[in-house]
Amino acid sequence: MQAAEPADARAADAQGMGAPGAAALRYSPGPFRPPRLAGREVPVLLVVGQGPDPLASALANPPARPDLAQARAVMAALLAMRPGALGTAMDAKGARAILLDPCDPARQATAIAQLVQHRAAGTPPLLLRDPFGPGEAVLPGSLPAPDPWALLDLGLPLHGASLPLGLLALAAGVPLADGRLAGADPALSWAALLAATRAADPFHNRPCPIPQALDLLALWQARATESRGIAACLGVHPYKRDRLRELLASDAPPPAFAATPARAITIARERGGAVLAWAASAPPDLPARCAEAGVPLRWLEDGFIRSAGLGAAFRAGASFALDQGGPYYDPQVESDLARLLAEAPFPPDLLERARSLRRAVVNRGVTKYNLPGAMPEITAPAGRRRILVPGQVEGDASIRQGAGDIRRNLDLLRAVRAAAPEAWLIYKPHPDIEAGFRRGRIAAADLDGLADQVLRHAPMAPLLGLVDEVHTITSLTGFEALLRGREVTCWGTPFYAGWGLTRDRGPDAAPPRSRRLTLDELVAGALILYPRCIDPLTRLPCPPEVLLDRMDRPDLFPPGRRARLRAAQGFVTRAVAWIRGWR
Repeated sequence: MQAAEPADARAADAQGMGAPGAAALRYSPGPFRPPRLAGREVPVLLVVGQGPDPLASALANPPARPDLAQARAVMAALLAMRPGALGTAMDAKGARAILLDPCDPARQATAIAQLVQHRAAGTPPLLLRDPFGPGEAVLPGSLPAPDPWALLDLGLPLHGASLPLGLLALAAGVPLADGRLAGADPALSWAALLAATRAADPFHNRPCPIPQALDLLALWQARATESRGIAACLGVHPYKRDRLRELLASDAPPPAFAATPARAITIARERGGAVLAWAASAPPDLPARCAEAGVPLRWLEDGFIRSAGLGAAFRAGASFALDQGGPYYDPQVESDLARLLAEAPFPPDLLERARSLRRAVVNRGVTKYNLPGAMPEITAPAGRRRILVPGQVEGDASIRQGAGDIRRNLDLLRAVRAAAPEAWLIYKPHPDIEAGFRRGRIAAADLDGLADQVLRHAPMAPLLGLVDEVHTITSLTGFEALLRGREVTCWGTPFYAGWGLTRDRGPDAAPPRSRRLTLDELVAGALILYPRCIDPLTRLPCPPEVLLDRMDRPDLFPPGRRARLRAAQGFVTRAVAWIRGWR
């Protein structure tokens, strides 16, 4: 779906909308105008009608049986999401009414006549430009309204409002002093509008229900609002920057990418925004420096369903964890994820969505990286308990901040062997280590007597279906095992530990995690409410279900420009490891 044209009402071709020779249909986003994301306006709700004004056509031809319940639900949804809101407050300057500048030469004479009438009565109104006006101001002295909601929040009677603004005013309970909607029943007017409204899913190019389109508008509005407050990014590798620009798109200038904390803080202070730091590479004193400068700090990391391929091969991810509280993997700070899991309500419809998402993840074999590989074969004798021990990158931030006494892969294997001497232990090295990109290999001699089987280059999803348990320090594999109904023991404190779903042998989190969660509540928080997903095809913010669909398209996650150099580095590292007798 392409960006919307600037005109408010466009002619629609007859394909699928009318027979050849019929009167032309026209369409308009009307009150459903989407937020502008880096210059793009992608409409997902359009009002379709005959004549020059689709909204007027829709209101003049109400359905015989208006759906008032749907109308009230849509009005409530719009009031909650406030599409197009910029969070800017306005001053009424003592006025008792607002006269809207139509920003349309065809309506200039009427607007001037209204202004003269107000002044003659000694009640000069506040002159504001209609946010839905199609062009430049036509009333001298009219002021721009930052957005429709800043204007409506004043609560003053509106004169000369356009139909889109008038419809929002009806929903918000703001009085309309004149025009076609003055005195109208809000639910009846909205029911007529919705009868002529068509919704589309931009990710799959197909019609969709109006509530689904409203949910997408709400998602885009929330992302644009959040992104508008970010001024500078710190510690972001160049191969991730294009994807991050898409993730942080809004109507504001894009954030700058800074090479040093000092530069990031300076930019944020000048722009009046926050620093967004890649958590794993942030210096320890960054929070103190931002606090001293009065600059908000946000944390960024990869999401839990990331891509089809390794980030270490410079493949850009498509989901991110953006957190105001702290890195999600640090159990000694209260991250947004930890707070969400501890406090958020999980209504039945959200839990049903989480259940469907969890089943889709399992049925489609989706994991964080979705690497290909042959089906692994477990050689355990019949009746032996099969325990998977996934290796981790030992210098990873989740180990530095989330581990307890056990911090190395070798020590984890020793602990699991001591705890389960009769079990069949399967060790799977981390894919970044197997590829030669990161440190953490275990020498062959050290593995002897600890691991009964070592699986290299085995895809994680089918492997999890063949084991009984997973023991890990902080690996995301533990979370992926929970999704598949496996028992999980945590020797550190990952984000999914402490909620009653795992056996915990790591240190307590701070604050302690006392709430008991169901698996679907954990999924709702970690895979639906928390991550920020970007569709690698349309480059638009998307729900996690869309990202799940894209995992079937490895071509959407191509290796970066430096991937060949990275592959050569991995080859040399693996060769050196083989020569030294490391596995």
